[in-house]
Amino acid sequence: MLAISDLHVAYGQSEVLHGLNVSVAPNEIVAIMGRNGMGKTTLMKSLMGILPAKSGSVSMDGAELSALPSYERVGKGLAYVPQGRMIFSTMTVKENIETGLVVSGGSEVPEDIYDLFPVLLEMKGRRGGNLSGGQQQQLAIARALATKPKVLLLDEPTEGIQPSIIKDMARTLKRIRDERGLSIVVSEQVLSFALDIADRVLVIENGEIVRDDPRDSVDAAQVSKYLSV
Repeated sequence: MLAISDLHVAYGQSEVLHGLNVSVAPNEIVAIMGRNGMGKTTLMKSLMGILPAKSGSVSMDGAELSALPSYERVGKGLAYVPQGRMIFSTMTVKENIETGLVVSGGSEVPEDIYDLFPVLLEMKGRRGGNLSGGQQQQLAIARALATKPKVLLLDEPTEGIQPSIIKDMARTLKRIRDERGLSIVVSEQVLSFALDIADRVLVIENGEIVRDDPRDSVDAAQVSKYLSV
């Protein structure tokens, strides 16, 4: 569903990603783990076309994305929930979700989005900036789902969110995958969350993938070493 091949990404002269190769199967949830500064956010931004790749290929469902601007990648079925959520704080919950409908040509927020996030239905007239961190994260995911994606990218979704909400988020992401049949790529530092949701866990270290393990054979102690500062 998503194929990243020999991806090199640089900021100016400084290369951050050194020839990444990652494939994500249909309906698969892949967690990419690593400390801050190892390349997780750079990878996400590059996949979305926010950062240009120096070389390499990114394709989704067989279609090459590398030359496309971000909005066209969204149109092809790639959705992105950035680190820090980046919702529109002065717009209402409903208006925030509606910004995602532009791609699919819809005008009404689909009921199944509110089914996934009942709190957003209760608060649909409230400004996004007045929601808690966990509610804003739900809103950002809902907005991404409104574009009807095939692949959902989540950059550090648990950042700044209390543990009880993280458990709920894990359940919701698995439900999204099961009900909508999409693939999810999540960058993460919380190992318990990654093990809760992922079919596969990758570790990125200094811009290279150093581990790629199915969930059942993840060595938590080994992965933790890569996450400790």
